[in-house]
Amino acid sequence: MKKVAVIGLGIIGGSVSGALTSAGYSVDGFDINEKNVRYAQETGYIQGIAEDTAQYDVVFLAIPPKATMQYLREGAFKNGALVMDVCGVKQAPERAVAEKDRAYRYVGLHPMAGKETSGIQSASPTLFQRANIVVTVNASTSQESLDEALEYVQEMGFGNIVLCSAEEHDRKIALTSQLAHIVSNAYVKSEQVRECDGFTGGSFQDMTRIAGVDETIWTQLYFCNREYILEELKGLIQELNVYKEALENEDSQALSDALKEGRLIRQKIKRPND
Repeated sequence: MKKVAVIGLGIIGGSVSGALTSAGYSVDGFDINEKNVRYAQETGYIQGIAEDTAQYDVVFLAIPPKATMQYLREGAFKNGALVMDVCGVKQAPERAVAEKDRAYRYVGLHPMAGKETSGIQSASPTLFQRANIVVTVNASTSQESLDEALEYVQEMGFGNIVLCSAEEHDRKIALTSQLAHIVSNAYVKSEQVRECDGFTGGSFQDMTRIAGVDETIWTQLYFCNREYILEELKGLIQELNVYKEALENEDSQALSDALKEGRLIRQKIKRPND
């Protein structure tokens, strides 16, 4: 069986380790935080410590964007090793791979799964069960590498697997994830938010659930995908101004039209169980 290493043992890396271990793989792991490594060993997520990535046939990078790019440019990997990252942007890692005269194979992954909490204590071998995952391919992606990556993806329990280019991934994720986190983070800055006990329901919970981003990691992600996020953010501000102007002008028809337009669009959005 191939030797597998997971670099970075947070919620995603810990879950990758746990899921692959549960599927029968022997997985070693590494994290700069020794407590994370000990926790992963105690829970059985990993079997050993991955101190040298050049010793492994398969390497998953589950670390922040800047560290991911540095590993892809400067990391020591076995000739022919399959290296996969789970970074939330995909064009930047592809550029880092292209900058290195490499002997390893690369496939980009983005698991669309997580929780409001972070850290390996939030990891779970079942986190990815039936979740979506995006797998990015380009002209340099061999069929052998793709097939092998998909085998690991399936073993981890993902349900819907989407293949696309890194450019398409980054453009779509700017809307579906990164803009949503910005909106949630900005929403909780209302002066009233700390005095809402007894006034909240599902809508408040939905809007605030993802506000607690790790600012260090997410700032890196936003700047890696700056162009597409700005495009979506400007579009959102333009749409919000429609509601603002309708209220300022006491224009009930304009407000009704805007609300109706949004309702009809929402009805056409595919839900997870559709």
